[in-house]
Amino acid sequence: MKSFLLPLLAGALLVPALNGAESASTDPAQLRKIALQIDQQVAAFYRNRKLPVPKVTDDATFLRRAFLVSIGRIPTSEEALAFIEIDDPSKRENLVDYLLKSPGFSSHMSNWAFDLLRVTDRRTDSASTNTPYRHWIRTAMERNMPWDEFTRKLIASSGDGWDPETAAVGYYTRDRGMPLDNLSNTMRIFLGARMECAQCHDDPFGKTERHDFYELAAFTHGQEPIRREVIEPIYRELGDDSRRETQEYRVARMLWDNVYNLSLGGGGAGRITLPSDYQYRDAAPGDMVAGRTPFGKTVRLSEKKDENDGRAKLAEWIVGRTDSQFPFVIANRMWKRVMGKGFYEPVDEYIEPGKTHHPALASLLERTMVDLKYDLKAFQHVLLLTKTFQFATNPNASSVEGADDFHGRKIERLSSEQIWDSLITLAAGDPDKKPNRSLDDRVLLDGRPVLVGKKTMSQLSKEVLAISSEAEMRRYFTKLVADIRNGGGSSAGDASMSMMSKPVSYGKDSLTRASELPSPAPRDHFLYLFGSSDREVVDAASREPNVGQVLSLMNGFVQARLVNDSKAHLYNCLEGAGSDSEKVRRLYISILNRPPSDEEMSWMLDELKSRGNEGTRNIVSALVMSSEFLFLQ
Repeated sequence: MKSFLLPLLAGALLVPALNGAESASTDPAQLRKIALQIDQQVAAFYRNRKLPVPKVTDDATFLRRAFLVSIGRIPTSEEALAFIEIDDPSKRENLVDYLLKSPGFSSHMSNWAFDLLRVTDRRTDSASTNTPYRHWIRTAMERNMPWDEFTRKLIASSGDGWDPETAAVGYYTRDRGMPLDNLSNTMRIFLGARMECAQCHDDPFGKTERHDFYELAAFTHGQEPIRREVIEPIYRELGDDSRRETQEYRVARMLWDNVYNLSLGGGGAGRITLPSDYQYRDAAPGDMVAGRTPFGKTVRLSEKKDENDGRAKLAEWIVGRTDSQFPFVIANRMWKRVMGKGFYEPVDEYIEPGKTHHPALASLLERTMVDLKYDLKAFQHVLLLTKTFQFATNPNASSVEGADDFHGRKIERLSSEQIWDSLITLAAGDPDKKPNRSLDDRVLLDGRPVLVGKKTMSQLSKEVLAISSEAEMRRYFTKLVADIRNGGGSSAGDASMSMMSKPVSYGKDSLTRASELPSPAPRDHFLYLFGSSDREVVDAASREPNVGQVLSLMNGFVQARLVNDSKAHLYNCLEGAGSDSEKVRRLYISILNRPPSDEEMSWMLDELKSRGNEGTRNIVSALVMSSEFLFLQ
């Protein structure tokens, strides 16, 4: 059977590398060396704690674990058979290589990034879209953008929200009107510093004072759209009750919401006034305070004038002047992602490496993140190559409170996205063969495309944001309305305009990856029911069970699109099966990714013998609704 896996692995090597997807830091020998160093540190921890060395898990458990952790779905029946039946001592390492070259890796990473950054398709309080920002993040995950570069681009961003080079401004425009909340999220996400309390008062449980928080907020103060004042008179005039039904108002509203509100001017004032309810003796309400960082290598801004580069200086401080904090926080997030439990918990409350339960390993992880140049794929590759990742499941609680004791993976329920993507794999085959959702760059008015073949949203945004006077805007606006009304408009000599086609998109009922579906998931969708984040707060996804989940498995998607659908991809695995025992074996490998035990085989053969095709469906239903399917070991 060895030849069966080789084409599969060869196929992985043919997956096209996107710009920046591979880096010099992914030298296999270097990755294996670091993985060994991690295992040596874990072994030292066992010796010091007098813990027995766990057993290495079996191939079937490793297969399923590796797939779900790295690409967020179970293997197809073909992939499972290829791995289980091959006899090759290097097959686990080869499988990891195969998975990290799969498009499923960036899909699964996108789910993680969307949850961490609270990415939504639209803003809940306006008609503004967030799709250019969403597309920027998805592309960054596909290209494996280094985490330090990713962070800098987000925090230092400014410009046109439709420009692919500056669409990261969505990080701020997504929270327009809530700059202090945005800042507290920034500190939590990138530095593991919880400062929410300090928005209103000195933190009674931490070291951050309210004055400190406002000094930090000064770096990003002044988050205004680019030149929105030139359209404001037109927008206000047309917003009169008597004119709100006109096409002119709808065009003005489209520009207001989806051009100006998606842009971010300036670079961060560097100064801010204290609020009217400021209550401490070190300053008075209304006092002007300049930017100053509260820890790490201090960065100060001018108290006398706006510097207009505060966001760039904040980004540089976060990435390069906070010592071990920035690299260790993301290293811990990746450790939790791969190993199932944070090196320390919670992952967004930073602990210095020297104060953790294993300082030597903590320092190694921090140093590895830096040495790998913040390549998150390479860092996860290292962890996936460790023996620590391969240890058998440990059903017992960690021997170290609030931390990983490295003594086998803790059992946890799959995330909603992992369950969904696995069900899609069973229902429709390999979901990674479908095209990704693309950026909808059409000019949409009331949800309908206009100026098709004449102008894209990117071009429209660039033109509009370049207008610097009200008079010029009035002339442009009059012509734009006329062009939309007449279906015309200049293509500006751009031959690509005539080649525009409908973008790739997926509705909520599409059998495709969770990362390609509407974000957040609608409240009536499987993903939402199983705990997908509503994108309101950082890391808001839940894995808690509820009765609705059971009812959904019994009466919803699983039954309609899998159990009772004879065209479901799962049933293809039964073609050519020469006996009932072979059917049972293939169903087990397809759904649970392991062969059945002798006892299970006996039960299932009795079911097939007594119920025939209905028995096959019953077996599928029982396996999909089992705890083994819904949990990761």
